[in-house]
Amino acid sequence: MTADRRWRTAVVTLSDKGYAGERVDKSGPAICEMLEKETYDVVKTVLLPDERKEIEKCLRTLCDDERMDIIFTTGGTGFAERDCTPEATMAVATRNVPGIAEAMRLASLKVTPRAMLSRGVSVIRNRTLIINLPGSPKAVRENLEAVLPALGHGMEILAGRAQECGMPDQKSTGRA
Repeated sequence: MTADRRWRTAVVTLSDKGYAGERVDKSGPAICEMLEKETYDVVKTVLLPDERKEIEKCLRTLCDDERMDIIFTTGGTGFAERDCTPEATMAVATRNVPGIAEAMRLASLKVTPRAMLSRGVSVIRNRTLIINLPGSPKAVRENLEAVLPALGHGMEILAGRAQECGMPDQKSTGRA
């Protein structure tokens, strides 16, 4: 990736209390803060209630109309009855990317056994990667730290700018 390539990014916070003004969103800003240090240009932030149809509509719009490269969601991944982020995300997916969610849970399990309760998923919709993060700022940081080092390469492949992970490049094989 060229040093100046910035990935068009959206951060979507899903919280009934946040949407109603009863709670200040701290997870969305934590995501933005971490991404600013990387190759992600957060061009849109959204705050929505835990309403599956609204979440699906938002994700479709961000992917299809606004053509985001990557979307990070925060919240709605737990066991509460209104937590529907994974279901909404899967409903708009064209392909599943289970390794990202698995890596995040694995990293968080080293911190707390409650990490296994996260239902977050990672998917692709056309050429947009969507990653569900938990709703707490602490968990957001733990999860992003686990996956950010590998995401750039995955984004390059998704954008058609890099070879697949298992394919050596020309320099490493000595072939022209």
